[in-house]
Amino acid sequence: MSRRAHIAMVSIPAPGHVNPSIEVIRELVARGHRVTYANDPSFAEVVTGAGAEFVPYTSTLPMGDSAAWPEDTIAQLDVFLDDAISMLPQLRAAYENDRPDLFLYDIGGYTARVLAENWGIPLMQLSPTYVGWEGYREDMAPMLEELRRAPGGAEHYRRFEEWLRGNGIHGIDSDDFGGRPPRALALIPKVMQPNADRVDPARITFTGPCFATRPHQEPWARPEGAEKVLLVSLGSAFTNLPDFYRSCLAAFGDLPGWHVVLQVGRFVDRAELGVIPANVEVHPWVSQLSILEQADAFVTHAGMGGSQEGLYCGVPMIAVPQATDQFGNADRLVELGVGRRIDTEEATPEALRAALLDLTSDPEVAARLAKLRDEVRGEGGTVRAADLIEELLETGAAPREVS
Repeated sequence: MSRRAHIAMVSIPAPGHVNPSIEVIRELVARGHRVTYANDPSFAEVVTGAGAEFVPYTSTLPMGDSAAWPEDTIAQLDVFLDDAISMLPQLRAAYENDRPDLFLYDIGGYTARVLAENWGIPLMQLSPTYVGWEGYREDMAPMLEELRRAPGGAEHYRRFEEWLRGNGIHGIDSDDFGGRPPRALALIPKVMQPNADRVDPARITFTGPCFATRPHQEPWARPEGAEKVLLVSLGSAFTNLPDFYRSCLAAFGDLPGWHVVLQVGRFVDRAELGVIPANVEVHPWVSQLSILEQADAFVTHAGMGGSQEGLYCGVPMIAVPQATDQFGNADRLVELGVGRRIDTEEATPEALRAALLDLTSDPEVAARLAKLRDEVRGEGGTVRAADLIEELLETGAAPREVS
């Protein structure tokens, strides 16, 4: 770009909402832009570590190890709406006299869209997960109608739309306001997107995962003599599963030719696992991408982050989904012919071992993985995402109202 711009990013305090786009922020800073980033103070170090200026707001979302999220869907939606209502006056005060040239926002940071439309500033959503396709509302009508009829549903949607109207947003309902951005980058592989052929390319571009161009975590070194490497990791949120880890030790411990890296999270003590086989290293946390770049297989909960890292590295996956979109992601990996789904209650040592040996001995799986790896990397990642953001800055297009 020919000019230095002020770009403001708005997100929420959750790793799954910050990590997918943080390298885009780092790249924009490296290109000379002034990037401010609004989030709860708990993420200040992550933000400043990427070179952005931190703009604090106080989030009302449940946070920390003991965070209690409601199980009811409407109650969960209320949690996000309450956070947005609380966030708006804080961001309005922070940016009133320091208005950006462009707003970027995570799917949970839709407060930014209110300010962008109020002030006539261009905006772009950075989606860490699936995006809505053309005809989405018609396809999902039964589910959406069920939510409106559920206890508290009508009141939730009334409050959301009253909040929008009270802040000058007209001609769009709450479903489209949150789920149909005027312009978005999908930071996931297109092959993981449901109904990808029906996603409007005029509004949404798939850039694929946006990883660092250089390692910024502690690198992992493959042990000398390890013929094959297996990573077992259920991410950061679903790790309190000592029985599952013991099944993995029974399945993969002392398996000839295999070295195993087992991430158990912060809740499980190593002593709970019993005797650790000589070919297994156990850690509360690992540099996942660094290991996957050298791995031969991956046992994952099939979160979007882990799923796309596995595809990016061309690694066959055993998916053990735990919640939310992970079940759909697991099924998609199976459809692509590069994974096996084993639900937690079925994850016996015998089932896990058989899946590993089957996946890693099938040449067709290897061929499909190589093709998908090239496809995912060809989507452009961090550099292409930054290019498209600068392109929007150059055109100066104001946010379009969605009818």
